[in-house]
Amino acid sequence: QVQLVESGGGLVQAGGSLRLSCAASRRIFSSYAMGWFRQAPGKEREFVAAISWSGASTYYAESVKGRFTISRDNGLNTVYLQMNSLKPEDTAVYYCAAAPRGCSGSGCYRTLIYDYWGQGTQVTVSS
Repeated sequence: QVQLVESGGGLVQAGGSLRLSCAASRRIFSSYAMGWFRQAPGKEREFVAAISWSGASTYYAESVKGRFTISRDNGLNTVYLQMNSLKPEDTAVYYCAAAPRGCSGSGCYRTLIYDYWGQGTQVTVSS
């Protein structure tokens, strides 16, 4: 079992930045692809970003490309999401997730490949 704990959410003005962190409970985290998803009230959960086990490959939703950066530190069992130039439409609960079998390309967008999920952290962007 892998436990994931997100942190770093909060309230920020439009144009501001936040850095989310997701700490994993097991050392084998380093062999998993990791993803970030978000869910706004009344909407379905949507893909935000993903990173391969090595960190060599990253994938982003079009809506965040150029503003968000996903990274990981396998020594600390932690994945990060740096969010810059935040917009009110980025307001959502953000979840990190772990994919034990890895992913590539658009395959990383699918929630079904992620076996483990965190509880989420709220991000609110005011206009």
